[in-house]
Amino acid sequence: MVMRLLCCLLLIAAAPLWAATQLQASVDKNPVLAGEFFVLTISADDSINSEQPDTSVLLKDFVVGPTSVSSRTNIINGEISKQTNWSVKLMTRKEGTYTIPAFTVAGVSSRPIELTVAKRSQTSEQNKEAFIKTSIKPTSLYVQEAGVYTVKLYLDNNKELLDGNLTTPEMENAELTPINKQSEDYELIDGKRYLVITREYLVQPQKSGVNTITAPVFNGRIRQNYRQMAVSAMGEDVDVEIKPIPDNYTGAWLPSELVNLDEQWQPKDDTVEVGTPITRTITLTALGVTKEQLPDIDMPQVQGFRSYPDEKESNHLVRDGRVISQQTASYALLPQTPGTYTLPEIKLPWFNTKINRISYATIPARTLTVVPSTNPLTPTAPAIVEPQTASSNELSDTPTNELSDTPTNVQTVTQVTAPVWLIIVAIVGYGLWLITLVLYIKKRPQQSTAEPLPTSDSSVSLNELKQFAKQNNSSGFYNALNLYAKKQTGKNAASIECLLASLKNTQLNDEIAKLRTKLYSSADEQVDLSLIVSLLSQATNQTKSTSNDTELKNLYD
Repeated sequence: MVMRLLCCLLLIAAAPLWAATQLQASVDKNPVLAGEFFVLTISADDSINSEQPDTSVLLKDFVVGPTSVSSRTNIINGEISKQTNWSVKLMTRKEGTYTIPAFTVAGVSSRPIELTVAKRSQTSEQNKEAFIKTSIKPTSLYVQEAGVYTVKLYLDNNKELLDGNLTTPEMENAELTPINKQSEDYELIDGKRYLVITREYLVQPQKSGVNTITAPVFNGRIRQNYRQMAVSAMGEDVDVEIKPIPDNYTGAWLPSELVNLDEQWQPKDDTVEVGTPITRTITLTALGVTKEQLPDIDMPQVQGFRSYPDEKESNHLVRDGRVISQQTASYALLPQTPGTYTLPEIKLPWFNTKINRISYATIPARTLTVVPSTNPLTPTAPAIVEPQTASSNELSDTPTNELSDTPTNVQTVTQVTAPVWLIIVAIVGYGLWLITLVLYIKKRPQQSTAEPLPTSDSSVSLNELKQFAKQNNSSGFYNALNLYAKKQTGKNAASIECLLASLKNTQLNDEIAKLRTKLYSSADEQVDLSLIVSLLSQATNQTKSTSNDTELKNLYD
């Protein structure tokens, strides 16, 4: 026994290099149905790792799946045999006779195979384990118009699906994009329950003519009563007429069945005060186009108003097999001077695919009346002279002779009869009162620092503004400025406008207007952010000093 094993080992070691002498090609079924997958196997009588058959020649007539490789070595009665197998799944969509060409590996060639493909019966297909239905809405499209291609895969619900693959539909000169996730439902057809898997694709043709959407193909495995079997299905191709862009159309190409423009105002009144912010929201809705195709709505500039655009929001969805897109854009309008203003009409051209001609979506002109502000920007001066006026009125009602006698008597008593010691006591008492008042004024800021004051928050915000100014970060600076204005004014809406109105600094207004122009327009505006911080600090300090002077003046009075 040991000698026999030793001989086998010596035989293996002394054997020459193996070389393939045969290459055979075979299919697991012939004939096959159109849309049905079958397996092509290529076998070589040797262990080959460096080469593999070129299956790219099959792409002309077949749908070619991935290639798998396996090899084995057998030793029977001291005889060694090796084999390498390549397996690839193939499918053809149309019936007819096809030739699988010869393959060459390691200098050895196989023989070609004649394959017969029979037409799949659509009526009998619905009695099988799987079939596919396809549809498109609308049935004809213009160039760049969006359609929805729907694929429904029907699987026998009485059989368990082990695995499967559904290919992607194809169309020349068009973009096909999956929409959302696939959905699953159940349907009864001729008393038989099917699991229905639905996929939707967005179709956007880029060239006119009659194009064909190649239907997807399903290939998988099912199991029934512990028995596994292969299953496949193929949908029918769909021809779609693609119409060209009309020669007489001008402007941005927007093919649709329906386009609508709508607007909303806040506040809704047509009469507003100077400095009152107005929010105008414009909504563009279109059917049969994607959100990327929606054009931008240009807001016309009106003299007497400042306009600040907000971010735009666009989205689209599919409902009842149609694409619906919507764009929402908001604009902030700030009236500057009183008067009557007319906002011009907004007009958007689009091509009506129902009547095949140009249509227009419009927002009519609107007249606004701007009245002076009822809230004064400067605080009302304290009424200091009213007591004097009142006392003078009272004195004017007294007789003239009483007026002339009373002051004379008082002056005589004060100047003549007042003793010197009383005058000294009065002066000392007045001086002590002044010292007490000064100490009280000095003590007030120390007591108030225990409570959070707006000045501490404002200093922090000013430091943040300085940091963004050093970085020359206009966007971050504007956001920090908005927070600073909210802290100073206590208002969440139009806080920057309210802050500017309270500070009354013309140069500061101009610099912030330049900043907004830089952020919200294409103009290359030069903005000095450090200057804005300096102006804010100066204006705030002036406002504080004015407020302190008023308080001291009232205290002395």
